[in-house]
Amino acid sequence: MSATAPSGDESIAGVLAALADGRVRVVDLTNELSADTPTLTLPEPFANLIDFSLEEVSAFDDSGPLWRHNNIHTGEHIGTHLDAPRHWISNRDGAGVSDIPVGRLVGPAHVVDITARVDADPDYLLEVDDILAYQSEHGPLSPGSWLLVRSGWDQFARDEAAFLNISDGVSHTPGISAAAARWLAQESPIAGYGVETVGIDAGNAFVLEPPMPAHHFLLEADRYGVTSLQNLASLPAAGAAIVVCPLPIVGGTGSPARVLALVAS
Repeated sequence: MSATAPSGDESIAGVLAALADGRVRVVDLTNELSADTPTLTLPEPFANLIDFSLEEVSAFDDSGPLWRHNNIHTGEHIGTHLDAPRHWISNRDGAGVSDIPVGRLVGPAHVVDITARVDADPDYLLEVDDILAYQSEHGPLSPGSWLLVRSGWDQFARDEAAFLNISDGVSHTPGISAAAARWLAQESPIAGYGVETVGIDAGNAFVLEPPMPAHHFLLEADRYGVTSLQNLASLPAAGAAIVVCPLPIVGGTGSPARVLALVAS
C-alpha cells in the first residue's frame, strides 16, 4: 500500500507536537517598541510620523482601582512594521493593512546573507546576482514566501545614531538596487520582502531611479514589506516559516507588527 499524505488535522497536530517537544522553536524577529525605538526621520519640508509613546490612563487608582490602562500613540510606520501596498504612490489606491489576505502573511522564509558586503560598504545594494546565487545554492524562491535580507544591521537596533547612520544629511544603510527590486516584483513569486533596517529601501535610495525602488516596485505589485527585523542570524537560509502579524487597521498604509519565525531545532 502506498503512503498517503497526512490530513490537515494531522499536519497541524504534528506542528503543535513539534513545538511542544522542542523540535520546532519560535524565534522572535521583532524589535522592542518603546519611545526609544529608532525611527525614520525625514528632512524638511517633509512631515514626520509621531514616535511611539504610552499615556497612562489608570493604574490601580481612582481612575481604575482593579486595573491598569494605557493609551498608545504611534505612527503606522514605527519600529518593526509592515508596509501595505497603498503606502506608496505607485499603488496609491491599493490594499490597506486590513485588506491583506492573511494567508499571505504566513509563508516560507528565504534568508539572503549580505553581512560581509555590508561590513565593507554600509551603502551596499542587494543585486539580482545575489538572489540568483542564493537560488543556485538553496533552491528557487517559493510561491508565497518572504525574502528576508540579513545585513547585520539589527546590531544597531537600540542605538538610533548608529541605526540611521546619518552623515552630511545622508543616511548610509544597506538596501536593494532598482533592478533587483523590479526583478522581485515582476519575476519572483514572493509575497513579501523583509529587512533589518528602518525601511525596505536603502538610506540613500532617493537618488536611485525610480526613487525608493523597493517601495515603488514591490508595493505596486501587491507585495508587502516588513522592516526593523531582528535575529535573522538565528534562521537557516531556507526551511523556516515566517508569521507577520500587523494590526488590521482599516485604510492603514502600514502597522507595527509582531514577526515570528518557526525554525526546526
